[in-house]
Amino acid sequence: MEEIIINLHMHTRYSDGGGSHHDIATAALHCGLDAVIVTDHNVLVKDFERYVSNGRRKVLMLIGEEVHDQGRKPQKNHLLVFGANQELATYSSDPQALINAAKDSGGLSFIAHPNDPAAPTFNETDISWEDWTVTNYTGIELWNGLSELKTLVPTKLHGVFYAYFPALVAHHPIPDTLRKWDELLTGGSRVVAIGGSDAHATRLRLGLLSRIIYPYDFHFKAINTHVILSKPLTADVNADKQMIYEALSAGHCFVGYDLPASTRGFRFSAQGRERTAIMGDEISARGGVTLQAHLPHAAEIKFIKDGQVIQITKGQQASTCTVTEPGVYRVEAYRNYLGLRRGWIFSNPIYVR
Repeated sequence: MEEIIINLHMHTRYSDGGGSHHDIATAALHCGLDAVIVTDHNVLVKDFERYVSNGRRKVLMLIGEEVHDQGRKPQKNHLLVFGANQELATYSSDPQALINAAKDSGGLSFIAHPNDPAAPTFNETDISWEDWTVTNYTGIELWNGLSELKTLVPTKLHGVFYAYFPALVAHHPIPDTLRKWDELLTGGSRVVAIGGSDAHATRLRLGLLSRIIYPYDFHFKAINTHVILSKPLTADVNADKQMIYEALSAGHCFVGYDLPASTRGFRFSAQGRERTAIMGDEISARGGVTLQAHLPHAAEIKFIKDGQVIQITKGQQASTCTVTEPGVYRVEAYRNYLGLRRGWIFSNPIYVR
């Protein structure tokens, strides 16, 4: 198996971002990413889909879209679409029609920032997802960097503080989003979790103070989606794009907060009587199943079944948990960073049937 690191959900000057596709590629190369997925609002700028190289390093730039109804006030129900072969903004007024169109176009769809609260001090409205009657979407954006920031800035002074100390922002996914994901999973839905930076590289000005919130290269070192592929990337854009999207669709990925320490190398698997499963797979409970979590560094490891913690191991790089009951099992890992306990790894589930 081959692990690649992707940063996804970001914006350029084609919508409300402050930088260009070139800026994104440069930052991604500097940070050692394998791929990025650019998702400007309601515009599909496919001409930039390519490999970008700098000496021995290369990064695959993929182009998706963040679609929402611009005529709706406030603008709820944002959907990330990857891999669709057509512009889908015309479907934005009907979330289910939009999801269906994305699927019919060969694309994946992820509910963006399911919980995105208002930040009145900065004239930011609540843009959470509201229509939970929808079906057939691929997954949800479990951890969104900017959504979490909005929960931490009740005053402009808070905003200035976090503008200059961005490493203090990320703690964990918004708890309501985690609860909603577990509710969907235990209700029988297969819902893939991804982590998005929501990078805009927007310049904030408050009086004499001016700061970019936040540069692309900061985001690219923080909340990433790590994807497990069956084989290495080939340097062929179309083949690699298909391989990445197939892995995302299957849930062969995890959300890693790479700023405290790299999460590269994390694995969550299940050994049953007849086969081994990885994140996103199903496995039979018959005869018992041994869940195995391996981390690149020691941390607190939680095994979670149907939204409930069933085992905690502290200060270890590996942990196992033997189960006999059907359920949806996933792993969370936590580390201390800058004096606070931080969410570090959030796996996709293994479905024990």
